[in-house]
Amino acid sequence: MRWRRVWLSRFVVVPVVIAVAVGAWNVYVALHTHGMLEGRVVDAAGRPIDGATVILFTHDFVTQVEKARTRTDAAGDFRFDGNDSHLIQLQAQDGNATSPRITIRLWFRAQDRVLAQPLRLGPGA
Repeated sequence: MRWRRVWLSRFVVVPVVIAVAVGAWNVYVALHTHGMLEGRVVDAAGRPIDGATVILFTHDFVTQVEKARTRTDAAGDFRFDGNDSHLIQLQAQDGNATSPRITIRLWFRAQDRVLAQPLRLGPGA
């Protein structure tokens, strides 16, 4: 009976719960660190833009530095692979139209992410 009370005491239960939480977080991170970043580019009316250039900027010591570029497909979708940063910015360009540069803070380096909102080109962007 005494051992049961010891095993159920806060001095045992709290460290075990913390260890399980840390282990679960590490498993989640290991399964989601491919550096994949996906999103979409649309015009002011919400139509997808084919062939737009999307630029990925990473945080340098004091500035944002261009790291990679890609182009959108016919559905306006784009994808970056191998992003190893946790603080990035994205911007889309097509001809004279440019989207606002958006900042994305990731929970950990190389986190996989699909953007919830598309990058919007044109007036009112």
